Amino acid sequence: MDALYPRLLVTRFAETFAFYRAVLPALTGAVLVKGAPEGPYANWDVDDQAVLVLFDRAAMAATLGTGGLPARPGTPTQDTAMLVFRVDDVDEALAMCLSCGGTPAAPATDRPEWGPGLRTAHLRDPEGHLIELQAY
Repeated sequence: MDALYPRLLVTRFAETFAFYRAVLPALTGAVLVKGAPEGPYANWDVDDQAVLVLFDRAAMAATLGTGGLPARPGTPTQDTAMLVFRVDDVDEALAMCLSCGGTPAAPATDRPEWGPGLRTAHLRDPEGHLIELQAY
């Protein structure tokens, strides 16, 4: 049984699927267990443990009866969640993620105030979810 089953609800399923299909094996060693670009569901595992699941946002809204609500707030807001991947080389991982469709949010930076030897970079997946790459 998976202790944690992180699931991202997405509206741009095919683009977001392509991004994670390209970067998750390199970042985490995860393999695609189920799903295709057409959606509405895909999951990647490492050693039979969930790493990430994508699910079509409209399908979840239909399940909850919330399809009439806005998908995004009308004005920009602060992020409420972030995926964090520990990597060997932040700069290399960032370059790979950006080449696969991610967009930069904050450059690779040493962050000794966060922890000894810590280096991070921040980007967004095609759906806009915040991702932190970190090495220490």
